[in-house]
Amino acid sequence: MRNFLIKALATVFGVGYLPVAPGTWATAVGVVIAYFLGNNLPAYSILLLVLLILGIMASGVVEKLVSKKDPGIVVIDEVVGVMIALWGLPLLWSVMICGFFLFRAFDMFKIYPINKLEAQPGGWGIMLDDCMAGVYTNIILRIALRCAGL
Repeated sequence: MRNFLIKALATVFGVGYLPVAPGTWATAVGVVIAYFLGNNLPAYSILLLVLLILGIMASGVVEKLVSKKDPGIVVIDEVVGVMIALWGLPLLWSVMICGFFLFRAFDMFKIYPINKLEAQPGGWGIMLDDCMAGVYTNIILRIALRCAGL
């Protein structure tokens, strides 16, 4: 039962098992969560922190269970990463769509130091690279919003 619950969390209740683009679908789940919590920054922040902590633990356990480094079924990192990307921003459709695509690009291309964070052991490496991709995205979105006068 314990392993089932851990896998459920790490795979975002099965999204990680989707045959096509599970990370992209998990990112979409994260955007939806951000949208519904966006006006309540304390609740958003608490959920984000809880998901980060549980994600580090669960993804590390799943990595050991399947004997594979950063297994593709683990997608809680995408949910947390995109929630960081959208944290504290106005959740306009344009911001959420840009955040979605920017986050996916940073997550895929792994520019420095994202690539270094990914090399960390266990759940830390799985989660922290996506967290940094989220931070990069959040910074770029803030700059773009400032330039747009929003």
